[in-house]
Amino acid sequence: MNQKKKSHPFWKFFWLTFLVVSLAYAWYSFYTPENNIEWISYTSMDETIQINSNKPILLFFTGKWCSPCRIMKREVFTDKRVERTINEYFDAVLVDVDNPDSQSLVKRFKVIATPTIVILDSKGELLVSMEGKISKTDFLELLQKNKP
Repeated sequence: MNQKKKSHPFWKFFWLTFLVVSLAYAWYSFYTPENNIEWISYTSMDETIQINSNKPILLFFTGKWCSPCRIMKREVFTDKRVERTINEYFDAVLVDVDNPDSQSLVKRFKVIATPTIVILDSKGELLVSMEGKISKTDFLELLQKNKP
C-alpha cells in the first residue's frame, strides 16, 4: 500500500514564512516612493539652460533597471532637506539613459554607469560629475558646495 508521509507543521510554516519574506523583499527592492522635487523634463540642454533662472543645473542620470538609482530615489531624494535644497537652489533634470532623446546628454557627459550626478553652472559649464550611489549626507554636502 502507498502511504503518503505527512510533512511536519514546522516545514509548512518555514516555507510559508520564506515565501512571504521573499515577496516583501522583492516589493521593497523595486519600490521607489514619490518625492517633492520639481524635476524638469529633459527636451534639450539648450532649452533647459534658457528656462534656467540663474540656478545651477542638477542632472541625475538613471534607468528603470538601475538598482542603486532606486536606492537613491528611496533614501536620498525623499529626504526633506534634500528636496528643499534642490528645489530652492537647483534646476533638477531627471535623465533616463534608455530614452533615445537623452542620448546626446549621455554622450556629452560620457555617462557609462548609473547613477551619475552632474552639476552644471547656470550657463551649462560642468562643475561636478560623479558616478555611483551616494549617501544622503554626502549628497547634501555636494549640493551645499555647489549652490549659488
